[in-house]
Amino acid sequence: MGSLKVTLCAGAALATALCAPAAYTYAADGGGVSVSPSSPAPGTDVTLRVPDCTEKTAVAVSAAFESDVRLSLAAGDGVLVGSSQVRTSVRAGAYAVQVKCGDQAHKGTITVHDGRRPSTHASPVAPVDAGGGGTAELAASDAGAGARVDPPGTAHTV
Repeated sequence: MGSLKVTLCAGAALATALCAPAAYTYAADGGGVSVSPSSPAPGTDVTLRVPDCTEKTAVAVSAAFESDVRLSLAAGDGVLVGSSQVRTSVRAGAYAVQVKCGDQAHKGTITVHDGRRPSTHASPVAPVDAGGGGTAELAASDAGAGARVDPPGTAHTV
C-alpha cells in the first residue's frame, strides 16, 4: 500500500511539472506571444512573454492594454518579459497583441472575459431537509430512553 502512495505522489508531481507551462496561453498563429493569466478580466494585471527575439527590448501594443507594454530581456534565457494592466473599460472579447522585435513581428491574441460571477450558487445556501438519521428519535424528546443527561465522565476525558 505504501508503494502505491509513493507512485501516485510521484505521478502527480511529474504531471504538475509538465503542465506548469500550460498556465501561459500561446497565440494561435504561432507568433510566440504568451499572456498570463490566459483570460483576464478588465483591470487585471497581465504578464507578456516573447521568446526568440533578437533584440534586448521591444514594445507590445494592444487595444486591451492601458498603455504600450515595454518588454525587456529576462534573466539570460532570451525571453522578453513585460507587464501591463487590462483597461477597465474594455469589453469582453479577443484583442490582437503586436510586438515588433527588430525586423521581426510577433502577433498574438488576448481574450478578455467579462469578469462577472455565475448567477448560480456553487453550494447550497439554505439548510437541506435531510432528517435526523439515527438521532431523530432522541432529538424528538428531551430525555429519551437512550439519551444521556449527564456529560461524559473522567474515563472519556482521559
